[in-house]
Amino acid sequence: MTTTVRSYSKINLGLAIGPVRGDGFHGLATMYQTLGLHDLVTVSARMLGAGAASRISLTTNDKRVPVDARNTCWKMVERALGRLGLAAEVAIHIEKRLPVQGGMGAGSANAAAALLGLERELGFALPGAERLRLAGEVGSDVPLFLLGGAVLGLGRGEMVFAMPDFPRTWCVVAVPEVGVSTPQAFRDWDALASGAKAPSSHSGVYGTAEAVPLTAPGDESGFQPSEISGHPEPGASPQAGIKRAFGPESLASSTLPRAALRENRGLTSVPAVDRLEMLSLAYASLSAPVGARTGDGKAGTSGIVRVEVPDLKQVESDRGQTTAMNDLAEDALLALVRTGIGNRGLQNDFEDVVFPKHPSLRQIKRQLMGDGSAGSGGTAVYAALSGSGSALFGLYRSEADAVAAQRRVQESGCKALLTTTLPRTDYWREMFAE
Repeated sequence: MTTTVRSYSKINLGLAIGPVRGDGFHGLATMYQTLGLHDLVTVSARMLGAGAASRISLTTNDKRVPVDARNTCWKMVERALGRLGLAAEVAIHIEKRLPVQGGMGAGSANAAAALLGLERELGFALPGAERLRLAGEVGSDVPLFLLGGAVLGLGRGEMVFAMPDFPRTWCVVAVPEVGVSTPQAFRDWDALASGAKAPSSHSGVYGTAEAVPLTAPGDESGFQPSEISGHPEPGASPQAGIKRAFGPESLASSTLPRAALRENRGLTSVPAVDRLEMLSLAYASLSAPVGARTGDGKAGTSGIVRVEVPDLKQVESDRGQTTAMNDLAEDALLALVRTGIGNRGLQNDFEDVVFPKHPSLRQIKRQLMGDGSAGSGGTAVYAALSGSGSALFGLYRSEADAVAAQRRVQESGCKALLTTTLPRTDYWREMFAE
């Protein structure tokens, strides 16, 4: 018996970089959104007898993907078996459809999918809180894929809060043949924030940050925040998390040498903290109508209350009028843009350092956005870099607008993928490819 899991992708609707924390990592505030684009992760597993050692094997259709203990799926399965106290022979196959190292969270999503497949194969499941701790150890982006839909990420992005979902919205993802180094992007941001000139070039190899254990909640079982030490009490909003992630106390208790703190002074000023708090409040305000942490227990969902929205196909059946989906999507997205920071609105801070190094990415963003000229079509509600790149995306009011934008990007020589955003309910309903 095997279990095949759709390993969905993500974009970052917005991303703000904050001060360097006591652990040496930058604080982040980001709004994740899952997409319908996916890989397929197939897991088969059988229990082994007492005293036996677990055996893991991994195959893939993409030679760029490691097939040993460096792979996030391997790490996840190995650690999950240890947590469960089980020995098993596990075979994993990853059918890659998503860009490798493109800023869409493919490797992290693969890890979450491998965990879900393993649990189904063995008939054992980790408690929700333990799942998220494990996910945070494997990678900063992994926990969001145990929620799906619209997710607020704080800390390094691993402190996750389920947010009310957007309706399914048409999306175009541009996949340039450009490599962006995440560590170098952070270094360039540090230089920019401190007033120094950013380095002029970098290797172009996509990097990843070291993972540390997760210490905040959010999972599909609807468990209470108090189950994890150090998190705000039940009923506290995501606003409380921002103070833990970015507040001045995070630096006051730092174990870094004073000299190191002085070097990072450009990132630890009050304006930087205030900016992140404002962004968090703008995001969190969208959750006011519902209790996003309470499980509703309905089959086929993540167990988290969500905003009910029209079905994409049903809404599109009436093309003669402006649809409810378009109205809801535009209202929600424009609310984010307009309640962003200062006069710049919602944005990805990485654009400030990535675009100067890679001007072609700025041009692709313009192509995704469209100029609104007569006959051009395809004007986006919003377009941005995803994560540190190199993938970019645009969100559109209609399929026709999205198709026009996809064509525009492809004509420039860049690969462009047409998809939709994936709300939480659909994320879990469509997860298993059986």
